[in-house]
Amino acid sequence: MSDQAVIDALPREARGKGGARALRREGRMPAIVYGGGGEPLCVSLDHSLMERELGRRGFFARLYDLNVGGDTIRVLARDVQVDPVTDAPLHIDFIRYVAGATLAVSVEVRFEGQEESEGLKRGGVLNIVRHEVELVCPLEAIPEFIVADVTGREIGDSIHISDIELPEGVTPAITDRDFTVATIAAPTVIVEPEEEEEGEEGEELEEGVEGAEEEGEAAAAEEGEES
Repeated sequence: MSDQAVIDALPREARGKGGARALRREGRMPAIVYGGGGEPLCVSLDHSLMERELGRRGFFARLYDLNVGGDTIRVLARDVQVDPVTDAPLHIDFIRYVAGATLAVSVEVRFEGQEESEGLKRGGVLNIVRHEVELVCPLEAIPEFIVADVTGREIGDSIHISDIELPEGVTPAITDRDFTVATIAAPTVIVEPEEEEEGEEGEELEEGVEGAEEEGEAAAAEEGEES
């Protein structure tokens, strides 16, 4: 299950680009809380703190308690707007937690057992098809990540979503097929030209040049004799 953190938030009145820019100059990040049957709530968060949280794995799978003026609102991050040039975070959208509700969330896939994979030992390559998988989860039981075990896998094997053990109550968002998460691919062999062949080709080229030079000298000698 994802962990949970408490974050102090301040209500904000000013909206629009001007108000958002003013907050950022003060070291604050604008955010909004919506859903759960309540009115949208505009808040601001400490910018440095949120950058650290965004840098942690599983940000979108982590429940947060926002402390807004003494009131606690449990939320889940749904979207982060970033600067198109610098990729710096500009704004965060949160959704309110509702007990018993489920939500489609992208969850990281981590791989283990590489040392025990026969295919990888023989030079195979772990080809990751999906680094994240969209899962339908209860809000209180969102996994930070799921684990795909490749122990014993051979070259040509595929790891499907059905091969991964999911937490209770968690199901794949894609239900019409047993989709592939990763494969054990054959190694790529690069054939380099042999040095001997290159040497022979160089010798043939050199012999051709020498032959042409000899023919040129002979022709010049004949012209001299005729003259």
